[in-house]
Amino acid sequence: MTNSLDKEKLLSILPPVKEGPFLANIQQLKKGKIDTIIVLDDDPTGTQTVYDVPVLTDWSFEAILREFNLGSPLFFILTNSRSLTEEESTKITQQIGENIRKAAKEANTSFWVISRSDSTLRGHYPSEVTALAVGLDWEQPVQFIIPAFFEGGRYTVNDVHYVQKGQQFIPASETPYAKDKVFGYQYANLKSWVAEKNNGLIKADSVATISIEALRTQPLKALVEQINQLKNGDVCVVNAADYADLLQLTIALLKSNIRPIFRTAASFVRAVAGLAEKKLLDGKRLTSGTEKGGLTIVGSYVPTSTSQLRHLLSHQAELVKIEISVEQLLAENNFERAYQTYANTISEQLQKGQSVVLFTSRKLITATSEEANQQIGKRISRFLTQIVGHLTVCPAYLLTKGGITSSDIATKSIGVQRAMVKGQIIKGVPVWELGPETKFPKSHQIIFPGNVGTESSLTEVIRKLEI
Repeated sequence: MTNSLDKEKLLSILPPVKEGPFLANIQQLKKGKIDTIIVLDDDPTGTQTVYDVPVLTDWSFEAILREFNLGSPLFFILTNSRSLTEEESTKITQQIGENIRKAAKEANTSFWVISRSDSTLRGHYPSEVTALAVGLDWEQPVQFIIPAFFEGGRYTVNDVHYVQKGQQFIPASETPYAKDKVFGYQYANLKSWVAEKNNGLIKADSVATISIEALRTQPLKALVEQINQLKNGDVCVVNAADYADLLQLTIALLKSNIRPIFRTAASFVRAVAGLAEKKLLDGKRLTSGTEKGGLTIVGSYVPTSTSQLRHLLSHQAELVKIEISVEQLLAENNFERAYQTYANTISEQLQKGQSVVLFTSRKLITATSEEANQQIGKRISRFLTQIVGHLTVCPAYLLTKGGITSSDIATKSIGVQRAMVKGQIIKGVPVWELGPETKFPKSHQIIFPGNVGTESSLTEVIRKLEI
């Protein structure tokens, strides 16, 4: 039995949204307090609310110092840690924290850091936040949990995190995401979710919260006092149903005396950076007038991706459709010959101006352990990256569906070290301009999250690109 609620009915009983010159205030308050905001992104979809922002796939001391010296007010470090084991992600996150700390000292730069993860609560939590604090040498910072992502229909109200479906709010715990083989969970109430993820070491009733009522009705001074009362090591859940809530929170945080560390989805990143909303990108500009075909790759298995793929296949008859049987792939002995055959076929179609959709079969193959499931995912991902890495033609556009698929193709197939986020082609779907170091310099990769959009969203994006 679902505990879904009517979206409009729930939002209508909340206090009116606060208004004010939020962005100007944030930019002013940041001066002298924080020079840079760094976002550790556990897959590349976290760039889905920002623009004109660099993304690094190199987290060395030198790369981070270079970004500090460039004066970047906001930059992302892509860890792709959601595809790793908890042990692997912890090691990487702590190392990044250490490199940030050393580079910031060298550059005399003040910063805030965000651990950006999934808006449907999947990912290595709390281990990544703990590892980051250790690497930064921050003893017991105040931790803020902010999974709201409005562009994707994720809202937190009365401490419960909801996923929008149509005009209904579904508690996140009642969605397929909560049944994830690696990152599953029981609770949509975020206080209980924090307790669950911390294996009871943190009790639900000890988790602090900031309500929407406080953000919209309390004087700013009172909100700042509420934040200042948080103690070292406290965890605080933030409710939010509108960007104004996150902007008001940001102003209060900037006025507070605490040292925060953040575990958030993508909407808070735009708010804390003080970025205004930008128009969606024109599909024509992303293909640069080439007569080659475009390439779409669907690796994500979440239900949203599967329904979007089904819609695309039935509504875009002109696309060349190539399916990879996962069962055959897992049994394949001659790995190299298999991916080379696919790469040759796709390159021929692209050269002729035919756009291709390459997708894995939709039957989900699972194992009995988290590690074994991740190994299956890695083998599939490696096969896809080898195909793209062996293409001989630059596609008019490269659309990758799914966070892990997108990250592996960006880093392992085409060699991205530093990309620029140009904006979004539809809400929640970012576009990267690839750097000169890549296999396809100055071309564009559309990073389409697995869990974003309606049934027709993938088709909508392809139509924008194919005009």
